Amino acid sequence: MNPQGERWTAEQVLALAPDAASRKAGSKLAAAGPWSGTGAGTVTAEGRGQALWGLCKGSGSTPYRTIVDLGGPNGPGYKCSCPSRKFPCKHALGLLLLWAGETGEGSVREAEGPPEWAEPWLSGRRERAERGAAERADGSGAAGSAGGGGAGAADPAAAGRRAEQRARRIAAGATELEQRLTDLLRTGLADVGDNHADYTMWDETASRMVDAQAPGLGARVRELGAVRASGPGWPARLLEECALTHLLNRGYLHIDALTPELAATTRSRVGITMNAAEVLSSGPAVRDRWLVLGRQDSGDGKITTRRVWLHGERTDRMALLLSFGAAGRPPEPALPTGLVVDADLVYYPSARPLRAALGTRHGQPTPPPDTSVPHGVDIPTALEGYGAALRDDPWLDAWPTVLTGVTPIPGPDGWQLADARTASALPVDPRCLARTNLWQLAAVSGGGPVTVFGECGHRGFAPLTTWDPQPVSL
Repeated sequence: MNPQGERWTAEQVLALAPDAASRKAGSKLAAAGPWSGTGAGTVTAEGRGQALWGLCKGSGSTPYRTIVDLGGPNGPGYKCSCPSRKFPCKHALGLLLLWAGETGEGSVREAEGPPEWAEPWLSGRRERAERGAAERADGSGAAGSAGGGGAGAADPAAAGRRAEQRARRIAAGATELEQRLTDLLRTGLADVGDNHADYTMWDETASRMVDAQAPGLGARVRELGAVRASGPGWPARLLEECALTHLLNRGYLHIDALTPELAATTRSRVGITMNAAEVLSSGPAVRDRWLVLGRQDSGDGKITTRRVWLHGERTDRMALLLSFGAAGRPPEPALPTGLVVDADLVYYPSARPLRAALGTRHGQPTPPPDTSVPHGVDIPTALEGYGAALRDDPWLDAWPTVLTGVTPIPGPDGWQLADARTASALPVDPRCLARTNLWQLAAVSGGGPVTVFGECGHRGFAPLTTWDPQPVSL
């Protein structure tokens, strides 16, 4: 993480969350309201280490005692009196986010030392870690002896046990979901209703998938529950989504038989993710001059998700940077569309690598050497590209694409991007139809062909940026 004395960013904090539910719950606690007795200071009298502490009001009469060791010899550590088995728990995440979001005097104030209830764990953890390091240095200690007293300690055996336990929970969740799909198809899709009881049933199933530590499966179940209300043609869409969910279940239940790349894709789809620090330390870096093709922020009132799409000048590779910000704070990185950044990227493991972690930047973002628009493809080539990506990742909704020479055309059944050169047209993703930026795209076009960047998928094309000749975010 950051050097001692520097505050972390919200992105760095949220990267520690064990799952999406923890990110959301932690963000709700990133405010001063539920906290008291907070502080930040050194761990020992000799000034070694940094720590945070605080009391968080819960449902009971006694507040939860939360402690974070920011940077011990074995990395960050967390301790909380709450009953959660997740590390870090939502209280530790909330305390970290509260501290990370402050630029001056705030509710997490600097203190001379930890309170009496926090000091024993902090000093004990630091002493055990340093003692273990000394033993390993002279060959007398075991590799897993350091760290004691809290999550965050570098204990490979404990980490392996936690991973095995989570794998068993996800497998149980996938098995339960398979039975739910079997029952659905046995009774027939025609019996799927749109009343409150049916929505409640889907929501309960999704919650059980989250409890099984498979938030990706939970998200897919919630999508299944919403298909019935999606309009005409819903039975075919429901069958498609059921088939993809079944494929994901079977893939995870037989993950040992998959190639390493497809196994990594399957894990990420069920919700087993790596944080950026793990990715940067484990994969080869790809240095290039990356053109920022587009940026999109979305949020649910608690967490803001930022997506930044890049294209490599030399490698001709696409990349997606995904980051999160809490409590209304914008995520990093703040890379403006149309600029070029010389940087190292490390791709997350996948059968079709796209998401990447941003490593070392070699200078500040700069304008491209000229004002020419990026190279694009025609519609048939774009569809071939999505098909090739879908072959590697069957759950892929869309693939980033630059279309050139297309004209936006509104119509009674929705918008289309027409390509006169190939006598072809691509529908605009129906989810974009309510946006006013389609008329902005038409205004930039002026009835003529333009270059547009967006995502090409099975629902159509979702435009994000156009050039005239400078980039215009839509």
